[in-house]
Order: sequence, then structure tokens, then C-alpha cells
Amino acid sequence: MDRLQCMRVVVKVADTGSFAQAARALHTSPPAVTRAIAYLEDLTGARLFLRSTRSVKLTAPGRRYVEDCRRILADIDEAEASAGGSHATPSGLLTVTAPVLFGQIYVMPILTSFLTRHPAVTGRALLLDRVVNLMEEGIDVALRIGHLPDSGYSAIKVGSVRRVICGAPSYFENHPVPRVPADLAGHTIIANTGSSAPLDWRFAQGADTSVTLHPRLFCNTVDAAISTAVSGWGLASALSYQVASAVSNGRLRIVLADYEEPPVPIHVMHAEGRHVSAKTRAFVDFLVSELRANRYVQSASS
Repeated sequence: MDRLQCMRVVVKVADTGSFAQAARALHTSPPAVTRAIAYLEDLTGARLFLRSTRSVKLTAPGRRYVEDCRRILADIDEAEASAGGSHATPSGLLTVTAPVLFGQIYVMPILTSFLTRHPAVTGRALLLDRVVNLMEEGIDVALRIGHLPDSGYSAIKVGSVRRVICGAPSYFENHPVPRVPADLAGHTIIANTGSSAPLDWRFAQGADTSVTLHPRLFCNTVDAAISTAVSGWGLASALSYQVASAVSNGRLRIVLADYEEPPVPIHVMHAEGRHVSAKTRAFVDFLVSELRANRYVQSASS
């Protein structure tokens, strides 16, 4: 059987979650799809899908194999486009990853604007609050907040953000504004227990003081912690971009700004090399330009 066509079949089954839908999308028959999957399972010696009357799900080896197939097929598409002289025209599937809230607020509007400008490009957004392996998950462009380890990827700094403490004006009508970190002991604290949120609030001045708090409320998402702070119930810690809108319109007020840790950098990452696709080059240029022009992703914003 045509192994590349079988790879296209397995990717389409993974994307649709259905043998029948994959067959329709590929203009072939369900038996042909079944034969292609069986061929690949025989070839690899691994079961790629768990099948029932109601669902089709990838196995762990199946997930790894499908991501490998995506990369192989993308490389072939790029090679054919380059040989045909269309390498300079953005086209194909563009996969972008970013932290959830940053992606929702800033990256998605930029991505949709880019797709509008380049109708031959299809977008795929993975908004995740975890570090994604670009190679394993077929990522073209990643937005990372934090200090980066050495890697084989190109990293372009587009700004930085600060971790801030804030409360609503209505909260400060009934509570004194904290002047030094130790004053937090007398305040109602809202803690964010999300993956990147420290339970101990750290401060740069005073020998990098860390203040251990006793929160009255724990929230597993930063959105919930911020909205509770906006309601006037207590103080919350967040990255400056996460509360930029609420601070700008006066719903939140930043306190203890003189004690903040140094800003955290924001980078746009992508694969290096002269064979970087036109879609990736064009999107990186557009994303970098747009983010550098956004005052909310610069460390000076407040």
C-alpha cells in the first residue's frame, strides 16, 4: 500500500475521531480506511486506535505515531512547495501554542488577523498552561513567558511582564493600602493554585523577601482569582498582562509596586534554519511586530 497515503488516513482518523468521517473527507470508502489503519498497525507492530461502536481513540503509541506522521507530511508538503517555486507564499497548517489566558487575550486576535490576510493558511491554536514540546507536538510557533533554557530554537524577545498584587478600589475603602509586604498579614488573600502561580508571594527588595500567606480563598484558575479581586473581596496576585484591562479602567489597583520582582521576559519561539516555512516566517514577523506594539506586554505597563 502507499505508505504516505496511509499516513494521511491515520492523521485524518485522529483529527475526526471517526473512520467514516475520515473516509468522507478523503473521498474514499470506510473499508479502505480500515485497511490503511490495519496496514500501519501491522507495519509498526502497535495498536494505534482503541475502537468501539461509539468512539475511536488514539492509544499512547498511536498519539506518538500520528504526531510523527504530521511532521513527515508537513515536510513533504514544504519540499514540494519549495520545488514548485511557491515556498515564498504562506500556505498550509500553522500550529501555534501559548499560555491559555495570554493566548485568549493577545495571540488569538493576531492569529485570526493573519489568517484573514493569508487565505491559504489554516490555523491550529493550542492554548495550554504547560510547557509544550514543539517537536513532539508539531508546533510551528510558541509563545513562552519566563526565562528560557538553552535549546535549538530561535527565541525573539517581544516584551516582559511583572507579577503584581492588586485589589479593587471598593476593597481599599474598608482596608488600609499595604505599604510593605509584611502588611499583607492583615489582609484577605485570594490564592491562585494554577500551574505557574506561587503560593508564597515573593518580593525583590528586602533581600528577596518571601511572604508566606494564609489565604481565605483558593482558586484553580487566575480568571477566578482576578474576578474575585475585582468584586472587592480581597487581594490577588497575577501577571501584569492578566489584569491590564482591569487596572486600565480602574476596576483594580496595583499595590506594593516598589517591591516587585524583576520583570519576566516574553519570547516568540520557532525552529531555526533556512528551511523554515513561509507561513512560519510570515507569522513570526507579524506576531513579533504586533506584540512589541502592545503596551500591555511591556514591563513598563501598569
